[in-house]
Amino acid sequence: MVHPNLHCHSNGLGHTDDLGDAHVATSANTPLRPEAFEMPDEQKIKKIAEHFSQIMDVLGLDLKDDSLSGTPQRVAKMYVNEIFSGLNPANKPAITTFENKYQYKRLVIERNIPLQSTCEHHFQPIFGVAHVAYIPNGRVIGLSKLNRIVDFFARRPQVQERLVMQIAEELKKVLHTEDVAVYIDARHMCVQARGVQHHGASTITAEYSGKFLHEATRYEFIQAIQTKMPD
Repeated sequence: MVHPNLHCHSNGLGHTDDLGDAHVATSANTPLRPEAFEMPDEQKIKKIAEHFSQIMDVLGLDLKDDSLSGTPQRVAKMYVNEIFSGLNPANKPAITTFENKYQYKRLVIERNIPLQSTCEHHFQPIFGVAHVAYIPNGRVIGLSKLNRIVDFFARRPQVQERLVMQIAEELKKVLHTEDVAVYIDARHMCVQARGVQHHGASTITAEYSGKFLHEATRYEFIQAIQTKMPD
């Protein structure tokens, strides 16, 4: 879906620039080609390193310098194995749930989950925290798995609105419940390091479903994530 306030320029370039500068997502799913994972990671690293060498060369950098000669390979490995590892379904964490034998029926909240992602419009870092919650149905999940789900969907080129939705949908699927909440507060380097360059600005997105659509439950969640830990 195209943002209603954005207008396409005749050559198409202005339109895509507007989308990127406005941080507009075009899909709730990460845009991927069908054949995205046919190429082995080793080959991807090799090709990315070759292309990044060309970028550095165009910028006028001397790749014969000891400090720069290994940079293309380092960047390629970082892209594939680290900051964009969440693109590959093979890296999706295995999630095991357990029977809710003790019949706990109130909020389970994992808050202040460190979040590191990458803006898909400028490939600049996103840093922040995620808070996730659910109300158990018949199953519960190990707390660390909530962190792993957040990390998996964050480690790809992202738009924060999409990220919060993807995490919520995965939680609903894994836990077989609609009663989930996801809240993200993050700083975007594409806002702080370029463009408007407003340091300290952060973006908040939230996704609520099921019982979290009720004001009282949502209020309990918000109050809990904003409460400071005792010293």
